[in-house]
Amino acid sequence: MKAAVITGPRQFAVQTVDLPEPAEGEVRVRLEGCGVCASNLTPWEGPEWMQFPTPPGDLGHEGWGKIDAVGPGVEGLQPGDRVAALSFRSYAEADIAKASMVVKLPPELDGRPFPGEPLGCAFNIFRRSDIRAGQTVAIVGIGFLGAVLTKLASDAGARVIAISRRPESLGLARRYGAAETIPMDDHWAIIERVKELTGEALCERVIECVGKQWPLDLASELVGFGGKLVVAGYHQDGPRQVNMQAWNWKGIDVINAHERDPAVQLQGVREAVEAVATGRLDPAPLYTGTYTLDQLSEALDATRDKPGGFVKALVTFA
Repeated sequence: MKAAVITGPRQFAVQTVDLPEPAEGEVRVRLEGCGVCASNLTPWEGPEWMQFPTPPGDLGHEGWGKIDAVGPGVEGLQPGDRVAALSFRSYAEADIAKASMVVKLPPELDGRPFPGEPLGCAFNIFRRSDIRAGQTVAIVGIGFLGAVLTKLASDAGARVIAISRRPESLGLARRYGAAETIPMDDHWAIIERVKELTGEALCERVIECVGKQWPLDLASELVGFGGKLVVAGYHQDGPRQVNMQAWNWKGIDVINAHERDPAVQLQGVREAVEAVATGRLDPAPLYTGTYTLDQLSEALDATRDKPGGFVKALVTFA
């Protein structure tokens, strides 16, 4: 099979490697595609802790496709089943996944891309956020994750205030149900606008979806007394400072919403499958760039640079 190997900082090669064989309790998935996650960008840049070359297919973890082989002891899955897989080397034409970490895709999703990991992540974050009807929810950063959370929160009856840098992102937030949008340009002006919209009460829930220091600072300021700050951004580039005095004074809960329990990760994917299959959520407008495996560097660069209208890249296989 063909697989991408990261050979150095911002360098990769497509290599022909042996097709992996599933062991006991595993399945092999012939991939139709794999989403590109922003968490790939730091390893792609080549920090000192990164080791090259990577294993074939490494960094890709948002794959979907059809099972073409099953290992011993696998029940309930068979070749031909179309699945979303929680696996970790999906920048390749095939990947191995534990049978317990795939979710069958129903016929309603035939022919449609389904990067299950990020969709499931959004549903898990939403559950952890404990959003209720009538609350005001600020979402800081409207990319793929922020857009899906905007839809879920607004459908739950919350008033969503979407805050993001790019005008097209704010338009996307409105499309997915945001009641208010604020350009993410001036720290204090944003805070004053949210106070104006909430009668000085600020927000019961604030979800930070960027993964950088300033958006985290801003999100902290927007939480009202007794509210919840939900950290959904992936902070992987170093330590953060927080205003513990303000956190103490306001008595807020701080939730790191990245799930590491495999059963919970799988629950989110199942919820996403049901929502998309029934039409409650349409993620298609969020898939704004499709690339071949040979174009992986372009997909990663687009994920970093966000050209006009960009939300999420997919690497697809013939």
